[in-house]
Amino acid sequence: MPTQTSRMHEASTLINLRRLLMLRNIAIAGQTAAVLVAAFALHIAVPLTNVGIIIAVLALLNALAWWQLKRQQPGSHEFIAHLLADVLGLTALLYFTGGATNPFVWLLLLSLTIAATVLSRRQTWIIAAVTIGCYSGLMVLYQPLPGASGHGGHFQMHVYGMWLGFVLAATLIAHFVAGMGQTLREQERALAAARERALRDERLLSLATLAAGAAHELGTPLGTMAVLVKEMQAQARAPDDQESLRILVEQIDRCREALTTISASAGEVRAESGCAVAIDRYLQDLLSEWQVLRPGVCLQYIGPDLSADLRIVADRTLTQALANLLHNAADASPHHVTVTAVVEEDTFALTVADRGAGLSPKVASVLGRALVTTKKAGNGLGLYLTQGVIERLGGDLTLSPRRGGGTLARVALPLERLRAAA
Repeated sequence: MPTQTSRMHEASTLINLRRLLMLRNIAIAGQTAAVLVAAFALHIAVPLTNVGIIIAVLALLNALAWWQLKRQQPGSHEFIAHLLADVLGLTALLYFTGGATNPFVWLLLLSLTIAATVLSRRQTWIIAAVTIGCYSGLMVLYQPLPGASGHGGHFQMHVYGMWLGFVLAATLIAHFVAGMGQTLREQERALAAARERALRDERLLSLATLAAGAAHELGTPLGTMAVLVKEMQAQARAPDDQESLRILVEQIDRCREALTTISASAGEVRAESGCAVAIDRYLQDLLSEWQVLRPGVCLQYIGPDLSADLRIVADRTLTQALANLLHNAADASPHHVTVTAVVEEDTFALTVADRGAGLSPKVASVLGRALVTTKKAGNGLGLYLTQGVIERLGGDLTLSPRRGGGTLARVALPLERLRAAA
């Protein structure tokens, strides 16, 4: 099964090969135009039959390459083969049109420049050796054009031709080679992002393993505590003691529920939320449960655009991730937390806004991607896990300063993934 890295490399090779074939189309058109101008406008005795056969072969090769490109993914060996074909084809044209005295001999450098940008060092040296060999051969083996080696007007025309060849080479290099280089840079950025995601997934897997172990270890003492508290309830007589023990039982049950959730998120048991629920109902239940945990927080919910017919399947990890954002906002400004939910085309967007001290640009750029926190007693783990959950669902989390002070945490999730999430 191909890895993500190999798929990105194949996509980059495909884009660059398309650019190379497009460049060959332009070269064939330019060669045809140059031959026609030289033969009929400048009245130079160009061997039209030989030159026409070479251009036709290059055109046929290009057509076959386009056809093959639609059927299968190219490899780097195909790319270097096309470059060698271009070098040999141009060399054949130059042989019949003055060899090294042809002002368009500059174009041999174009294939070498492309190779240096796209191919490996070894493949680049192969192209360099072939190019140098072809140019050196054209110094002694070629069919001279009448008047090409003379002086006066013909020599001035040769100078103009060299200038035009240089302009064409510079233009093609600037456009096509720069585009190929941009494709490679984009591939490198994609690979860096893939490595970052792989590192985050590895850390999340380690945390999940530790969470499962902690849940297993804490389950036994919590069960023992629950049994002892029930025995104490049976023996207690004072109403105050009964009330205190009742509260203690509720807290133990909450701890056991939290451990069950941790085990489910770590993969030990299936999360209970497996059926579809209306998205507005899901958010209302989420905010209601969270408000019980933070009763002193002033929470304002805005969700006028949500349809009751829109249903999603949200697992417990998403609920915990959104709750982490609410906890962070409440810690920053317990008297002002605003939650806004909208559906924009095929995306569900949830924004949590607070009026806290805000985030510095340096912290905001890495928060959620590394274990960084602005709290005195925090470790940055909650937001780090939140980022991982949201990205696993194909979404995006952005943190930005809020006008008037505070922070905006915006979660954007594709509805397609939410409907299929389990």
